[in-house]
Amino acid sequence: MSLWGGRFSEPSAAEFKQFNDSLRFDYQLAGYDLQASQAWADALAQAKLLTADENAQLQQALQELQQAVAADPRLPLQSDEEDIHSWVEAQLIEKIGATAKKLHTGRSRNDLVATDLRLFCKAVCAELITANLAAVQALIKFAERYQAAALPGYTHLQRAQPIMAGHWALAYVQMLQRDVSRLKETQKRLDVCPLGSGALAGTTAPLDREALAHSLGFRYACENSLDGVSDRDFALDLLHSASTGMLHLSRLAEDVIFYCSGESGCFAMSDRISSGSSLMPQKKNPDLFELLRGKTGRVFGHQHALQTTLKGLPLAYNKDMQEDKEGLFDALHTYLQCLQMLTFAVPELSVNEAHAAQQAALGYSNATELADYLVSKGIPFRDAHHITGAVVLYAQQQAQPLEKLSLAEFHEFSDTIGEDVYPVLELNYGVQQRSALGGTAPSAVRLGIKHANDWLHAAEAASKHVRQARLSDADKICELIAYWAEQGENLPRDKADILQAIQSFAVAEIDDEVVGCAALYVYSTGLAEIRSLGLFPKAQGKGLGAELVAFLLWKARELGISRTIVLTRVPEFFGRLNFRLTVKDKLPEKVMKDCELCPRKHNCDETALEYLL
Repeated sequence: MSLWGGRFSEPSAAEFKQFNDSLRFDYQLAGYDLQASQAWADALAQAKLLTADENAQLQQALQELQQAVAADPRLPLQSDEEDIHSWVEAQLIEKIGATAKKLHTGRSRNDLVATDLRLFCKAVCAELITANLAAVQALIKFAERYQAAALPGYTHLQRAQPIMAGHWALAYVQMLQRDVSRLKETQKRLDVCPLGSGALAGTTAPLDREALAHSLGFRYACENSLDGVSDRDFALDLLHSASTGMLHLSRLAEDVIFYCSGESGCFAMSDRISSGSSLMPQKKNPDLFELLRGKTGRVFGHQHALQTTLKGLPLAYNKDMQEDKEGLFDALHTYLQCLQMLTFAVPELSVNEAHAAQQAALGYSNATELADYLVSKGIPFRDAHHITGAVVLYAQQQAQPLEKLSLAEFHEFSDTIGEDVYPVLELNYGVQQRSALGGTAPSAVRLGIKHANDWLHAAEAASKHVRQARLSDADKICELIAYWAEQGENLPRDKADILQAIQSFAVAEIDDEVVGCAALYVYSTGLAEIRSLGLFPKAQGKGLGAELVAFLLWKARELGISRTIVLTRVPEFFGRLNFRLTVKDKLPEKVMKDCELCPRKHNCDETALEYLL
């Protein structure tokens, strides 16, 4: 059934219909189209453009279609409709007759498809964040396992300095953390609803578009109908995030391919992620990682294709914009699949530790240690660099590593070199010296792993049930604090105080209902305290308290806070979250601000704990 046939006296040519129709790919939007239609029907009913009975009919039919599509996502492909919107309307007419024809009142396919696509992108963006977090977790476990395993590090693909395998893995954790950050920023810009923009000029239906947006899970309704129907920046944002994420996966894959090669041999792959040759029996190929690398160009191409499609389009909707979907769908599916495969593959990698340590010691990778040694003897670095270069050249000519040269040979270049140079030239010495933040020393790697785990726990919390509080949460936060104040666990706070401090609060949700809260109070000295932590009884035992704490610790780190405290009657809970005991005498800020006002100050039963960020 065509949605636009009244103006035309002849049907579309078969050739044109085949070229024009989009159902073969936009069927993937079926669930989102039905979701948008359910919200639109409710909005029409509230605007008195549908009766309650008509809305009930539509809601029932739409729900039945949702269930059918969930059971068989390819169900729309069994029809010959032009697009997913035509399919939904045809199915509704078949189910409930003339009432179905009222659903399109006040809306256009232009604002509907823009809404469907945003809903799709919101859902996939959340999936991509979850998949990135799983990959981060796999890399952290690799780093934990091999935090003290030496590897040769490279610049210009030439041996440079030894590094720890854990340090290598944490470099990619950093990259994936940035990918998550990009996706979260994309989520914010995605959270705008164009439904109600009409074809381009808005709708005549007397709707509350903000309420409509909220019913679909959007934060805002778009403020300009022309932009609402023609904007695809959100798709470009997501493609950019996917492209950058694939770039990082490709770099990791290239490293793994090299370290697994016969020329390196520092890594080994299990048989579960390797393939062989049809001709050469000895081959064990890193096909999985080569595919990660190879699929990157595919995602890059889709980003460039959409940019090219959009660059010259006038306002508002143009049929060119039908080309926004196939590449987007494929790119996001590819990125998601690659993240999932990386998560699967990393545990199947191992470091050949003894061989890798031998390789790390080759290539005169201890030359920098010799130069630093000379500096420690009072020689200016530029001179020490020159002397070391001459020593390396001599050692190469003798086919000997630096540590095998005799003291007499060293003296040919500098009399300042003594017997104490030999411990400096050992592999472990140079690595252990690089213990500053971000260095490759095992101690620095351990700290990096701790920070990565803290970040992961906070990011998992934020991607599930916890978020920054908003002004609209104030009543629920008041209710929570009042409940726990009655139990004697919190000090009471009035609503004005909570509104003023709303930026310090995080909330936990279940099914979009606020069921928990906590606040990060920052003292003038830079000390921070987690306070007002509480959950309604029905939300307890689900890990939401730990998620709230993790979220606030993340927030504290972003603020540059180095120490966070808590006073609690359940110290074992915070102990499980890596808080450690401290004493209140070390917390003068807390004592002065709150303890002096507390009715229990002379009989305090709270335990003080701290977390060092």
